[in-house]
Amino acid sequence: MFGCHLGRVFQLTVGGGSYQEGLTSVVMGCPPGIILTEQEIYGDLLLRKPGADELSSPRKEPDLPVIYTGLNAADTIEHAGNKHHTNGTPVTILIPNLDRHFIHIKQYQDTNRTPRPGHASYASFMKYGPDDDAVGAGIFSGRYTSTIVAGGYVAKKILEKCGIRVFAYIKEAAGVKADDLDMEMSWKRNAAYKEMRRDFDPFYQEIYVKTRIHPDMHFLEKMKVFAEIEKEIDDIRAKTPLFDPKKVEEQYGINPLLNCPDLAAAKEMVKAINKITHTGDSSGGVVEVIALGVPPGLGEPVFDKLDAELGRMLGIGAVKAVEVGAGLSVKDLTGIQSNDQMRSEKGKVLFDSNNAGGITGGLATGQPILVRLAVKPTPTIAKKQHTIDKYTLENVELAAITRRDPTIVARIWPVAENYTALVLLDHLMLHFGFQKIKEMIR
Repeated sequence: MFGCHLGRVFQLTVGGGSYQEGLTSVVMGCPPGIILTEQEIYGDLLLRKPGADELSSPRKEPDLPVIYTGLNAADTIEHAGNKHHTNGTPVTILIPNLDRHFIHIKQYQDTNRTPRPGHASYASFMKYGPDDDAVGAGIFSGRYTSTIVAGGYVAKKILEKCGIRVFAYIKEAAGVKADDLDMEMSWKRNAAYKEMRRDFDPFYQEIYVKTRIHPDMHFLEKMKVFAEIEKEIDDIRAKTPLFDPKKVEEQYGINPLLNCPDLAAAKEMVKAINKITHTGDSSGGVVEVIALGVPPGLGEPVFDKLDAELGRMLGIGAVKAVEVGAGLSVKDLTGIQSNDQMRSEKGKVLFDSNNAGGITGGLATGQPILVRLAVKPTPTIAKKQHTIDKYTLENVELAAITRRDPTIVARIWPVAENYTALVLLDHLMLHFGFQKIKEMIR
């Protein structure tokens, strides 16, 4: 299978599937000297995992990561203090599947003859034949996006050390749009939402805060604990702290169900999503990604333009369109309206607007980079649909009985956030390398 690799200098290769043993992220290009823990990676993974709230699939995968390679197992010399630091070799992150019971496999077996409209099941069958990994949609399942989050978290941590912040949130859901807010306010509410999710995630608290798994454990020791966790998923979930939405909103200053900085819009989004879900249908939305602190000149021309690279987020399942800056609305603007005019103040270049989304000619302008992703409704729905038997080509009716999300947009934003970090760090390494050689030549 091709197509599972991203990047040139900072690279990510992913593998695995929804009901295979698990999924894998292999990160290459990670510099040495970074402290990296499974707990912090899980802090991002829990943002997209299923079963977290009423707006996600009831599948109970905890998405607990295991760092398998890329870290020093001990101090390289006595008292060096570099145990668990990255060492410059590929970082491998494993994400075992722990909630793949036969009852759920049987549900897929009973329906896999009839491709689900909107899913890849028909096209993948035509490509890979009867051995296609059709249980849970394999690598075409949304579960593979956990590998992007895991690898992208590493990139995001490195970017933050370089002064670049990347964050994402829900801009629109079920037809309800959020207003444009101050970016710093949006950043703070994004951080508060993540803190809230960690505080109320039972696996984060039971597994990491209580150090049931910790960095000093060997791989097989961790696997022993994972085998125990597999049998205790329901018991651990039952330990979720009491969740009072009103108190959560007051304490953290965010909407408890949706990561949307516009709190009034978030409430309306939840109502609209639930209204559609109660009919047996699903809904879509828009994710917005912002990157702050990106140096001007970052990017490459022609085929590797920065906006073109960000457009590769169409590779995220359920994303059907990617726009940068004003995006599709530029068709309704005149040149004077579209152009981001510049001026100089106290030795700094300032722009009157940001219709370009912080990118012109494929290169960063130094303004905030602004990207939006259109996310389609969950294709698996409770309503009857007509499809075919992929073996006999008979016409049949299908009503989904498998686990599914009422909306996917609520779980796509952390994927987009970390995918953007992967693209930006890859370009940052290319950019700094190019600039350094340029300086040496001069």
